[in-house]
Amino acid sequence: MRVYLDDGDSPYDVVDALLLGRFASGAQPFAHSASLDNVKPEATLLPPGAEVLRSAREKERSAVLAQGPGWTVEASRWREGGEVTVTAVTDELAKEVLARALEGAAKEPDPEPESVTMGFWYLSVARRGPYRTTRTISAATWPEIRTNYSAGVADSLDQLMKVTPEDITGRLVLLHGPPGTGKTSALRTLARSWRDWCQVDCVLDPERLFNDPGYLMDIAIGEEDGNHRWRLLLLEDCDELIRGEAKHATGQALSRLLNLTDGLLGQGRNVLVGITTNEDLERLHPAVVRPGRCLSRIEVGRLSRAEAVAWLGHDQGIAKDGCTLAELYALRRGGSPLLPVQANASDGMYL
Repeated sequence: MRVYLDDGDSPYDVVDALLLGRFASGAQPFAHSASLDNVKPEATLLPPGAEVLRSAREKERSAVLAQGPGWTVEASRWREGGEVTVTAVTDELAKEVLARALEGAAKEPDPEPESVTMGFWYLSVARRGPYRTTRTISAATWPEIRTNYSAGVADSLDQLMKVTPEDITGRLVLLHGPPGTGKTSALRTLARSWRDWCQVDCVLDPERLFNDPGYLMDIAIGEEDGNHRWRLLLLEDCDELIRGEAKHATGQALSRLLNLTDGLLGQGRNVLVGITTNEDLERLHPAVVRPGRCLSRIEVGRLSRAEAVAWLGHDQGIAKDGCTLAELYALRRGGSPLLPVQANASDGMYL
């Protein structure tokens, strides 16, 4: 096998090519790999006795190529995570060397009581396909943030936070309303409330997800943990995907979303989809909001003036029609909501 390099290649590409060369030539025709989201700083990700052949290092990235009797290993590190790929003369040897390389390398974070572990999916060019990483994020309990929402919204969220697998009917959770009303905060708290039975993943590039069938299939299948837990895929600010003209504007994207929730793609998969949007209910596509499709559909709006005054403790800066949660936090910090002046209906239209 010949490998051609030019000035656009890096030492990391050389390390990759040397590993793949032994696999492609058939000298070591078996390969196994694994990745870790959190690696101990002192871990080398190399099995004991490995002979280092190449090493490429940067500030927050490294790649080491090493070998042993009948096997070759590439250990890559980046920030907190890492990945190990092993090629070997037999499948059993590849698995054995991989296990030795990973032994004791994983760093198990101790989640604080107010934290929850969430997954994040994105299409990675470096890893040549969909990739999932996990992060521990802060999330308040529902009683701690309940007053952040108007009475009607809080009542609806009460029911959503209490949902169990036996309660699931529809597969879509839809939170819609103006920006700054606390939709994302509610989803973080939902992840904490459901963490005993549901794995929550946020898709960072939803516009690519529903336009790439391969990407969608990888996420729909997910990473099996053997427990058959439910999964909630979070898609934030998906206005273009679910508004009334979505079928015309985004092609097959809307159809694939609906297929994931209650079509053939979603059959046999314990998958829920959570969507936030700033669109009004009247502008959403009828197929999205039809009866039976949504497990929960909640319009998250402004707090009334009375609710806002109770939340803030005084009425200074609060408009007659109330405030959003973001505006209340700005007032609490001593700032101004910086709201644009609203035109009255009697003022007529303008260009």
